[in-house]
Amino acid sequence: MGVIDDFPRSHGYVMEYLDAPTRETFACFDAAFEAGLELPGAESDPRMFGRWAQLRLGNGHHGIDHYDERVLRVTRSAADGDTPWTFEDVRFLWMAANALMTWRHTDYPELYRLPLAAIRRLDHRGRRQILEGTLGWFRKYHRPVWDALHDQMEVLLTEPAEHGPAGVVRNVIWDCDVVARRLAEEYGARLAAPEVLPLLLHWNTARSSKPSERWLRTAKALLTPEAAGLVHELLVLVAAHRERPEENVHEWRETVFLHERTAVPVRGMVWTCELIDEPWVTSLLGDVALTCGTGIGGSGANSRSELLANAAVNTLARRGGLEVVAALARVQVKVRKKSVLGNVARTLDAVAAEAGLGREQLLDRTVPAFGLGPDGVREERIGDCLVRLRADGPVLQFVNPAGKTVKSAPQAIRQAPELAALKTTLKDLKQALPAERFRLERALIEERLWRWKEVTELFLDHPLTGRYARNLIWQVLQGPAGLPVGTDTGWELADPRGRRIQPEPDTPIRLWHPIREAAEEVRAWRDHLLEHGVRQPYKQAFREVYLLTPAEEQTRTYSNRFAGHTLRYGQAKALLNQRGWSGLSIGHWGYEYDSHQGEAVKELSGWQARWYMYVTGDAEADGWGTASFCASERIRFHRADGPVGPGDDEGVPLTEVPPLVLSEVLRDADLAVGVTSIGLDQQAVAGHEEYWNSYGFGELTETAGTRRDALARLLPRLRIADRTELTDRFLRVRGDRRTYRIHLGSGNILMEPNDAYLCIVPGHDRDAASVFLPFEENGGMLSVILSKAFLLADDTAITDPSITRQLGT
Repeated sequence: MGVIDDFPRSHGYVMEYLDAPTRETFACFDAAFEAGLELPGAESDPRMFGRWAQLRLGNGHHGIDHYDERVLRVTRSAADGDTPWTFEDVRFLWMAANALMTWRHTDYPELYRLPLAAIRRLDHRGRRQILEGTLGWFRKYHRPVWDALHDQMEVLLTEPAEHGPAGVVRNVIWDCDVVARRLAEEYGARLAAPEVLPLLLHWNTARSSKPSERWLRTAKALLTPEAAGLVHELLVLVAAHRERPEENVHEWRETVFLHERTAVPVRGMVWTCELIDEPWVTSLLGDVALTCGTGIGGSGANSRSELLANAAVNTLARRGGLEVVAALARVQVKVRKKSVLGNVARTLDAVAAEAGLGREQLLDRTVPAFGLGPDGVREERIGDCLVRLRADGPVLQFVNPAGKTVKSAPQAIRQAPELAALKTTLKDLKQALPAERFRLERALIEERLWRWKEVTELFLDHPLTGRYARNLIWQVLQGPAGLPVGTDTGWELADPRGRRIQPEPDTPIRLWHPIREAAEEVRAWRDHLLEHGVRQPYKQAFREVYLLTPAEEQTRTYSNRFAGHTLRYGQAKALLNQRGWSGLSIGHWGYEYDSHQGEAVKELSGWQARWYMYVTGDAEADGWGTASFCASERIRFHRADGPVGPGDDEGVPLTEVPPLVLSEVLRDADLAVGVTSIGLDQQAVAGHEEYWNSYGFGELTETAGTRRDALARLLPRLRIADRTELTDRFLRVRGDRRTYRIHLGSGNILMEPNDAYLCIVPGHDRDAASVFLPFEENGGMLSVILSKAFLLADDTAITDPSITRQLGT
């Protein structure tokens, strides 16, 4: 029998690395060895001879303590030779040795003699790549091998002193990713300095989920001012770092954020922040938690590094105090990983309990003001210049000594530490604003209640939150509603008809929602916002309402309203994650494990919505990985505290679901379809032409209906009003060359009289950008439709050949 036939079949993966010529060479070696002849090629082809010699130790693959002397002479000869081993050779030798070791070969020095000799031919980075998982594997599962070989392996992995400080750092953290390489190459001299190196070694022991008191005492004893400064710089580096493709030991390119060997010492740095009393600590820990807690690409239900996100959150928890709340609130807005969110929630609950408040009450009271005045502006004089930090933007403005406002900092103050501090504050302000907008929308859909004095103090008077809160409609519980109006005696609520009330301080207040109002009242508010130019931070008066339909009463326990759509999977998943959905993970990688189907889950006010989806599209085109497209199915509702197992598919009757919960869930689904449907893009319709036509020009959803309602109010105010007409599904625009119909749902265009499709890539139109929109920033579908309308109303001025070719004569 030859070495290939003798090798353990359970480890056949090792043989996958042998091509046909190699197998023929091994057969020649086998024949000569069995015949007792001199082995051909031992000198002329020493690399192949070495590979064969390692396999020959299998000897029928039975576990043995001592090898045949002839076999030993062969392997020792191969090990002692001056063979120019390649990385692939070394990897093969280690795989073969490990396979035989697990097959009960116990003469470890002889079994690993040749692999150890060969690995010495590689540089230290190559050695670390080969042994990346071996040390831990031996130590944990094969202790006798570890005891026999770890000294030799440690010597192999230790760079000599002549490699300098970078080598010293690599000896501790290796160089498995970009951050590790930067730590060695850019920070090596400082990390290897006597006043820091002992702490670096200590950071590398941060292998448990939380630091022990003993670990923290040791860190405190080793912490120096130089090390504290490095902690700041290096955690800033980690917070700004983003994943990138790396080639691993198996030659696969995989997207890597941080290797575990890097994450462990970084976790030690995060733990050390508990011992550092500096103003930057809390905000920076929040940045680390945010970066590491979000998924690859900045979204998704997973985390870049759950290990580091939880370490940062736990350190914030141990620091405690109200100042950690703002940092945790930012994490709560962006991160979707359940374990990290649970950790944030527990920390907020603990801080809230200490303050005698609920979690949301705590968040209300701890929104940072950033030193802004009531008008949302903070002014500081730096040298001869006045610097303004404005929440509107937010931006920094500079007034030079001549009194002129300029966009960039004058040369004289660019290096001033006060300016650096203001830039840091600006960064924090930019992160806090969307968090506040998110909190206010969440309060609307969760129907939170406050006392009027809390609304005025915590929202309307707050320089940051007030920017949003003053443009929202507030309602006395079971009473009148109004927009806030400041007076000499305090805040009042004014309705669309000009009537005002000033609630008593303890009056219960909530945010107004159109689902509770008559259609006439909703229309009055929409007209009022447009007439007075009130832009709301999110759709409130123009919010879509989704009431139970006869079809849903018929299906009873599920809604098919948004089933049957073909969506761009990655885009849909990211959008749903942003809206608080999680759990959706489908693709082509394992149909036997039902990877082709899954569900997105959202919890709201004690209810759980589950939206089913499945993979659609070509698996080969997707490389048998993550799907490019998915198809939407039904939506079911469950009580959050009820059964949620995989077999629990029935759901609760929709008539039992609170109308606001039903409406908000279906609104998310409508948004996902409206943004990610392939019906928006003719280029993506191959194989889906029927769906593209039905969606791109079909009946309007509630979102598109709200868009139509807004256009009905906006169009009379526009200079193109005499060239436009609203129909049931289209905005009809009369140009000089053709007449066009823009679908109010998809933005797709048909040209009269023959309904020819007109493809226009959305662009920036100055006239459209100047139109006041009551709820939607530039770039939304309403903006797209208006931009196309302005362009087509003046179609003789179009010069873009990609459009003029389609218009014809």
